[in-house]
Amino acid sequence: MWVLCLGALVIICITHWVYRWRNPSCNGKLPPGSMGFPLLGETLQFFSPNTSCDIPPFIKQRMKRYGPIFKTSLVGRPVVVSTDPDLNYFIFQQEGKIFQSWYPDTFTEIFGKQNVGSLHGFMYKYLKNMVLNLFGPESLKKMLSEVEEAACTTLQQLSCQENCVELKEATARMIFDLTAKKLISYDSTKSSENLRENFVAFIQGLISFPLDVPGTAYHKCLQGRKRAMKMLKNMLQERREMPRKQQKDFFDYVIEELRKEGTLLTEAIALDLMFVLLFASFETTSLALTYAIKLLSDNPSVLNQLQEENEAILKRRKNPNSGVTWQEYKSMTFTFQLITETARLANIVPGIFRKALREVNFKGYTIPAGWAIMVCPPAVHLNPAKYQDPLAFNPSRWEGMELNGATKHFMAFGGGMRFCVGTDFAKVQMAVFLHSLVTKYRWQPIKGGNIVRTPGLQFPNGFHVQITKKDQTHQRKHEPEYTTTN
Repeated sequence: MWVLCLGALVIICITHWVYRWRNPSCNGKLPPGSMGFPLLGETLQFFSPNTSCDIPPFIKQRMKRYGPIFKTSLVGRPVVVSTDPDLNYFIFQQEGKIFQSWYPDTFTEIFGKQNVGSLHGFMYKYLKNMVLNLFGPESLKKMLSEVEEAACTTLQQLSCQENCVELKEATARMIFDLTAKKLISYDSTKSSENLRENFVAFIQGLISFPLDVPGTAYHKCLQGRKRAMKMLKNMLQERREMPRKQQKDFFDYVIEELRKEGTLLTEAIALDLMFVLLFASFETTSLALTYAIKLLSDNPSVLNQLQEENEAILKRRKNPNSGVTWQEYKSMTFTFQLITETARLANIVPGIFRKALREVNFKGYTIPAGWAIMVCPPAVHLNPAKYQDPLAFNPSRWEGMELNGATKHFMAFGGGMRFCVGTDFAKVQMAVFLHSLVTKYRWQPIKGGNIVRTPGLQFPNGFHVQITKKDQTHQRKHEPEYTTTN
């Protein structure tokens, strides 16, 4: 008899637990939605791969069923998903007051517990100023020639290869080498260990189901982080033991800060910051650059406009072989429109996470204190009510608009006080590479180029192209920069 009673008690407890999971307590009215299965929530559906260029199916289906604000559960946490521009704007404006930056525990494991995304208040502003010291506009003016040299060298090497090249890999290598040089004076040709290989392993599991079991993408990701952090720690230790007097890089700046009495910086924070900067700079920019060239391949009329603007810059020069000046860079109006349109369509960051510090009431719904909120950029960027023919690649839609930050309808680089500090650096690299590409080279897509979102943007088969140098004397005036194969 007691066995039946115990079994009944267990069933009652489980039933109650499942009920409470699916019906969380709230002082007001929670947004509509489903919490999915206990613990697992709707995580599998969220990470399910899709090939759509539209709003992710996971989001679109729930928007249609529940509206622009809905609840769900991801990786064990209750989450309110916002596709509402007004709520998104409110969240960004109330950063540090009502909301603060938050990411799932799995992200913290990957990026480090002291990573810049997990820090708040004065400490975050302190690190942000450190980064702007290296990648702010004034520093970029001095760095412009290095960016152009890296682009020209890469394109020259790619054009000399008989076989086609995988563009995402080639641009990632270029950007990583440049960024690592500026940050830690790392030279892959002189190092006995390949630092970037560890980041490749890291990237493959970044947007994957968080199962830390040997053989899974997430496990490989954590192992890649461990190896990369070991290399960075050894490099920092060597630099501290043998400081340099000249050729200042970010490591030198970090060491100076660590030596100051009463400094807020610790070695752990510095290493996590270095790790995030290396990852964010090359992975996101190389994805955007590859996607831009893929879009140009599919849209010859846009390519012609880009070519005309950049060739006009060469014609205005007294010496056509001189490098890009800051004034010339700032004059690339259509190029910037193209970069903005690429960022709108690419949606490299599928979600921006925050946490409610206290109970929030908005448009009749209550967000309980401690709940996570995911702002969904794709739903904003592909909203037909704001963007006419939202899936079309149309850089001219940005004509006459100057974006120096986020708006209610554009947040490809984040928003509020956490607007991405590397935005200007990414734009410089993209603009200069595209300038060198369309004025001196042509390309022919060979294979790949298809995209998959899991939910982040990926090129599972790469984007393989053949790059050749232009024959300036025989090229017709309006000959396209690329050719396609059947």
